[in-house]
Amino acid sequence: MKGAALPLVARVFTALSGGQFTSGEVLAERLGVSRSAVWKAAGALKDLGATLHAVRNRGYRLVAGAGPLDAASIRARLPREAQQRVQQLDVEWSVDSTNTVLLERPNPPAGLAEVLLAEYQTHGRGRRGRVWLAPPGGAICLSLSWTFQQAPEDLSALGLAIGVCARRALAEFDLNDVGLKWPNDILIDERKLGGILIDLRAESAGPACVVIGLGLNVALGSPLLSTIAATGLPATDLVTAGLEQPCRNSLAAALVAALLRGLPEFERQGLRAFLEEWRAADVLRGRVVEVQAAEAVRGTARGIDQHGALLVETPQGVRRFISGDVTVRAA
Repeated sequence: MKGAALPLVARVFTALSGGQFTSGEVLAERLGVSRSAVWKAAGALKDLGATLHAVRNRGYRLVAGAGPLDAASIRARLPREAQQRVQQLDVEWSVDSTNTVLLERPNPPAGLAEVLLAEYQTHGRGRRGRVWLAPPGGAICLSLSWTFQQAPEDLSALGLAIGVCARRALAEFDLNDVGLKWPNDILIDERKLGGILIDLRAESAGPACVVIGLGLNVALGSPLLSTIAATGLPATDLVTAGLEQPCRNSLAAALVAALLRGLPEFERQGLRAFLEEWRAADVLRGRVVEVQAAEAVRGTARGIDQHGALLVETPQGVRRFISGDVTVRAA
């Protein structure tokens, strides 16, 4: 993000990212605008979901205290091999959807990646058209575009491999209790920490380009966590999970590096290279579930097969699902 080109709301966000109270007068002088303009920008920031405190005679404070995402900082934190694989890495203040933006660009050359992060998505997408809620500073909204020279086997199971990659990255921050829920959820303590969305552009033969969307809750704040929970989908974030003062640039770099190590591995070996790690993190195995696919099917989850399909034991026998939504039910 280039400072001069940023809207005022983004500049106020950056100025407050240290988490300390700053008066409207100081902000106005620093940003070269009126105090009224600062007040309006602060209101716009709250409208986007940021937890912002405004206290008379003290000023404004961004509660999450999350520093802004910065492309140069993320790139500098990448291992050398990963840096060589990143053709382009951008951070935007606001886009409709990071996946959508990358889908509109040409495919990167095989073996190279384009990476896009945004502080805020106006139409963040989850699976099946669901909305992904993430306020500025509160999450990592990341998409990575990658071209396989040849479409690998088990391409439909790529999301499972990406979940393992995300888990590997989070382990670098001593987050070792991360679970994976088929087909695309990342959980801690039975609550959703993040999700994966993959868009595919492939020809019948030859290269296949995937755009991998990865959303990770960092510091959503109690009000937004309560709002999400009211929808019936309990969520959590890294702060709640015990990660104090998370650096989003370090987290983003770890995620990108893990993806860039995992994608060539997946191209060579398919899901086999990730299968045991995924099974070790499986939060559904042995539990009574209901799968919403062509019909609703209830049974006991028995893990995944070697191609990533969910196996559910029912009174009529074991059913195999390659897509669908899963809900845990009481035994």
